[in-house]
Amino acid sequence: MDPDEGRVSSSSSSSAVGVSAQPIHVLSGRSKAIYLFKQQSLPACKPVLTPAWVISTFFLMGMLCIPIGLICLHASRIVVEIVDRYDTECVPDPFKGNKEVYIKDSSISKNCTRYLKVPKRMTAPVYIYYQLDNYYQNHRRYVKSRSDKQLLYGLKYKDTSSCSPEESQNGLPIVPCGLIAWSLFNDTYSFFRGTDKLRVNRKNIAWKSDREHKFGKNVYPFNFQNGSLIGGARLDPRVPLSDQEDLIVWMRTAALPSFRKLYGRIEEDLKKDDVISVYLSNNYNTYSFGGRKKLVLSTANWLGGRNNFLGMAYIAVGSCSILLALVFLLLHLKNPRPYRDATHISWNWKGVSN
Repeated sequence: MDPDEGRVSSSSSSSAVGVSAQPIHVLSGRSKAIYLFKQQSLPACKPVLTPAWVISTFFLMGMLCIPIGLICLHASRIVVEIVDRYDTECVPDPFKGNKEVYIKDSSISKNCTRYLKVPKRMTAPVYIYYQLDNYYQNHRRYVKSRSDKQLLYGLKYKDTSSCSPEESQNGLPIVPCGLIAWSLFNDTYSFFRGTDKLRVNRKNIAWKSDREHKFGKNVYPFNFQNGSLIGGARLDPRVPLSDQEDLIVWMRTAALPSFRKLYGRIEEDLKKDDVISVYLSNNYNTYSFGGRKKLVLSTANWLGGRNNFLGMAYIAVGSCSILLALVFLLLHLKNPRPYRDATHISWNWKGVSN
């Protein structure tokens, strides 16, 4: 026997023994899961998009979306809503051609009376909104002109540079500061049915989270609207900001140039054909920038106020789904292809060069 062969066989046998002697590491449950995740070996559902499955899915989506859309549209249509634009009607005839002079002249009475006829029975609560159009509360400089910490801590918070240009007046800080608070809406409304005054509940019109966490309970208006240029409503310096719900509602800025904000609630039913007399003060200046003001009375249901968009969106999506299902069905019937048929793969086409 060749000694070299003996050495090779002995070394190979010893290495084999050494390999077999190495311990085998058994992965625990968590480690095994991590290992499978890293190796992309976890069990997974891989649906095969067969024509029948795709067509059935689109049909099912359409059959679900269209009824939901019809229900939402019906719920929106049964909401009773009265919308009255009063900014042009409440301007006296001599000032129809120059509305800015009218709104800026404090010696001219801004009182106005509007009459609203109830088209259908309006069940309490009847929500009162004021609507502003062409009013860009989402303007970058306007949105930034506020101090959330000052609203919460008052004069204790000194850094109000973000409130420029309504940061201070006559060397004293303004609370609340900023353009948003300065431009607070100040039209007022009173409602009468015949000779009876309708009570308007103006409590709890702001979000509870805003009242309790964003506006200080011991923060009071200070040096507010004391300049030569008055932007909007004044605030009672004896009432803390957490109770000034008009301000809280106004400070939640709108994302679109047309928006509504809650003014109050009428806590009694309005009957069909009732005539509501509205005595309002047309104080807020929207004439200088071409804005529009509207008064809105509306009921609400499980879907909220009147808004046809959600129902129309569901109907549109459902209709498109059924239309696509029909198109796919016709294509499948015209050019059927068996499952796993490889004849339509590009390299199997006739005339394709190798």
